Amino acid sequence: MKISKLLAPDRIVDLAATDKSGALAELCAVLAKSKNVADAGAFQKAILDREAILSTGIGLGLAVPHAKVSSVRDFAVALGRSKAGIEWDSLDGRPVTIVVMIAANDRQTTEYTKVLASLVGKVKPDDVRLRILAAKTPQEIVSILAD
Repeated sequence: MKISKLLAPDRIVDLAATDKSGALAELCAVLAKSKNVADAGAFQKAILDREAILSTGIGLGLAVPHAKVSSVRDFAVALGRSKAGIEWDSLDGRPVTIVVMIAANDRQTTEYTKVLASLVGKVKPDDVRLRILAAKTPQEIVSILAD
């Protein structure tokens, strides 16, 4: 699945939040505007429940909160940036500067794993993360990830 089909410029934001719970709420609100997220409350609860089990801070300044919910019609992705960094209980202990949130339907198990791996693979290289943080517009970020 193409990144450009999953991540629209209107779902890329510079996070106002300074903590993990605020950032999660902010990105859930962004995804709530997607036609694919039918029940924003159920999705946000699933994201918070998932984060309570194990931090989605994977290291390198990245967090990838994700949840599968029956009320999500199809994949939706949001991306948030924090130039200051947000404490996230990441695996490497570093603050998070890029958060990629993924919504999926609970029946999309096989595709879900592929989408998660593809997005992490795209964002993980140092040069890509630096370009995302330096990008001037959301459209530029979509272009970076579509390379």
